[in-house]
Amino acid sequence: MADQASDWSDKKIFTTGEAAEVCKVSQQTVIRCFDAGRLGGFRVPGSKFRRIPREELLKFMRANSIPTDLLEGATRRVLVVDDDHDIVDLFEDILGRDGRFEVRSASTGYDAGLLTESFQPHLIVLDYMLPDINGNVVCQRVRSMPHTKHTKIICVSGVVNQDEVEQLKGAGADDFVKKPFDIRQIITKMVDLLGLPASNENGSSARSA
Repeated sequence: MADQASDWSDKKIFTTGEAAEVCKVSQQTVIRCFDAGRLGGFRVPGSKFRRIPREELLKFMRANSIPTDLLEGATRRVLVVDDDHDIVDLFEDILGRDGRFEVRSASTGYDAGLLTESFQPHLIVLDYMLPDINGNVVCQRVRSMPHTKHTKIICVSGVVNQDEVEQLKGAGADDFVKKPFDIRQIITKMVDLLGLPASNENGSSARSA
């Protein structure tokens, strides 16, 4: 099974049978979705065979809440957006040693937008007060893009009031944590939102930000 999962994670183009196996549905279901335009791909010239690019299969799986572990592996991509370099360093250190996460960082809303497009994080830890725009705008942009509309967002700030917290959630934030925070509190929320096991053997030290 591990070898098969590795093969899926490296594969770029899938047959309908392979797509069915990854999605755990019947091949006929995949064919019907393909023919109805719900699953993107192309037909092999001169034949009736259908082929599905990796990104189209991922898009289909995310849209239908199908777990993508077989294609993406066990780690989860996390984007930390904060202009406080100490906080970014803390997340990169703790999450990097955790083993369950791949971490990238940005210090502005503009850079966060670019990285969200290219990195396609499973979860974003987002500071509300950024140098260029506030967290509401970032949340709205993430939610407006089809390939990131299911990305989880945890907003952090030490200055917002309850009304602003509700506005953040209305803009698309899944949760909010007030600064200063214990990073274990954030990790607990991340694990819950991403559906990961509740504990990790590597653990994480009790450090605050």
